[in-house]
Amino acid sequence: MAHETPALPYDYSALEPYIDTQTMQLHHDKHHVGYTTNLNAALEKAPQLQKLSAEELLKSLENVPEAIRAAVRNNGGGHVNHAMFWKIMAPKAGGPPTGAIADAIKNTFGDFNAFKEKLNDAGLKQFGSGWTWLVRDHGGKLQVMSTPNQDNPMSQGFYPIMGIDVWEHAYYLKYNNRRGDYLKEWWNVVNWAEINKRFQESQK
Repeated sequence: MAHETPALPYDYSALEPYIDTQTMQLHHDKHHVGYTTNLNAALEKAPQLQKLSAEELLKSLENVPEAIRAAVRNNGGGHVNHAMFWKIMAPKAGGPPTGAIADAIKNTFGDFNAFKEKLNDAGLKQFGSGWTWLVRDHGGKLQVMSTPNQDNPMSQGFYPIMGIDVWEHAYYLKYNNRRGDYLKEWWNVVNWAEINKRFQESQK
């Protein structure tokens, strides 16, 4: 079964002024669609893998034939990462965390501002393209990490609760080379309701 790019859960302009309309159009319709298209093309060479979800593929990359492993890692990661990214943003969102994730952040990082600074710093220091993440590790603890390119923490055995895209295509039209400004403004669109859902899923 072919992998499909999910529709955005809001209009292209819904995250203005923090994320501009043109960036959302290009990011979703060109970049994400491109990852999904390339993932499906790679899997044509391995029909036995076509029944697996993209998440299942990323969790067991060692079982993907070497000839297409890089393509599945890059494009499967791009597809899964972005499918999450659209959902953990929302219009009229932002502000401090609520619900169970708020308690978990406080218990792990001390307070929300300390957590935000840690996540932003990891994104700022990620050399080149990549993502900055809040994950649940093997022992059930929360930690901040970053990954290069479209690598997903699932491939390392972590559960990604939230992640911020720090590829230039996510911010360059509006913020140019000011990645730090983009990361700072991104918190105005964070969707804690969705992140709480992912946090609950991570506990299963």
